[in-house]
Amino acid sequence: MIRTIFTVLFIIVCIALIVVVLMQEGKSAGLGSLSGQVDSYVSKNRGRTREGKLERATVILAVLFFALAIGLCLKVFM
Repeated sequence: MIRTIFTVLFIIVCIALIVVVLMQEGKSAGLGSLSGQVDSYVSKNRGRTREGKLERATVILAVLFFALAIGLCLKVFM
């Protein structure tokens, strides 16, 4: 019973991770990235932007994904 709950939770986390990754913008900056990153208002306040929130959500969902995957593989949730 509890394994089924964690399997469903795992599937929900997988779908959410896919959606969040697909919502992010590309990181290709072209030749401008060779000179280093310029400090600007956007780069200083990255965590408050939509892109910053998506990056944070990606990290959280990735940690949940790996924790649930390892737990289900090792049959911890039995």
